[in-house]
Amino acid sequence: MSFKDLKKLGDDMVPTIGLGTWGIGGKTMPDYSKDREWVEAIRYAVENGMWLIDTAEFYAQGHTEELVGEAIKNFGRDDVFIISKVWYTHLEREQVLQAAERSLRRLSLSYIDLYLIHWPSERVPLRETLSAMQELIDKGKIRYAGVSNFDLQLLKKAREEMPRSDIVADEVRYSLWYREPEKELLPYCEKEKITLIAYTPLEKGALASDKYLIEIGKKYGKTAAQVALNWLIYREPVIAIPKAEKLEHIKENAGAMGWRLTEEDFNLLASKR
Repeated sequence: MSFKDLKKLGDDMVPTIGLGTWGIGGKTMPDYSKDREWVEAIRYAVENGMWLIDTAEFYAQGHTEELVGEAIKNFGRDDVFIISKVWYTHLEREQVLQAAERSLRRLSLSYIDLYLIHWPSERVPLRETLSAMQELIDKGKIRYAGVSNFDLQLLKKAREEMPRSDIVADEVRYSLWYREPEKELLPYCEKEKITLIAYTPLEKGALASDKYLIEIGKKYGKTAAQVALNWLIYREPVIAIPKAEKLEHIKENAGAMGWRLTEEDFNLLASKR
């Protein structure tokens, strides 16, 4: 993979396209029926340059993390970048510490690269949660702390509550069809060099049949999905984590890297929504 398809996250360089794992291994409940295929899919993603893997303790009640752990065990630790998340019901100090330990066991790792607060909570003070995250960094259990589904005001507050290590990423819904982050969050992330991780970047596959994307894709010899992903990573702080479990979809998503839309085509697509 060429260097231009890596972007800075914290002090690391990571792929512009990673793998989202929601639904792999089940959704709200574990599903063991396709474990072998799911492990193969995750390995295939890593082998095809998508070695940033996004998971969470909530996914399949931890089974997704187990599958990620199984899939990456034969890769060098520096060959993968693992993101996991603590669920919003586990945000008290001891709960955060214990949740991280459980995730580490399921992933069979000694540390998680990026640990996110999955959703904000009105019940637990942000200061308490982030103090625990800082403790995890100090202990070497996680390398970076981040947030997910935080708007600009909450992101700023989180940064204030974690001055020593800062917040390096905010994972939010963002796609060519869902542009809410562009109002405030994305400009702030660009200015502050905070990574914006875009989930649901293909709108659950709907963008694959968008007529404008199909037409522009013909110019580049790319599919509509590849154009939609490339449009997202055109902006400097944005990386995308499309969910995929079929090998052909993973390969297609990987093909969104290695090239860039022209500024004219980027703006043309932006104006269509």
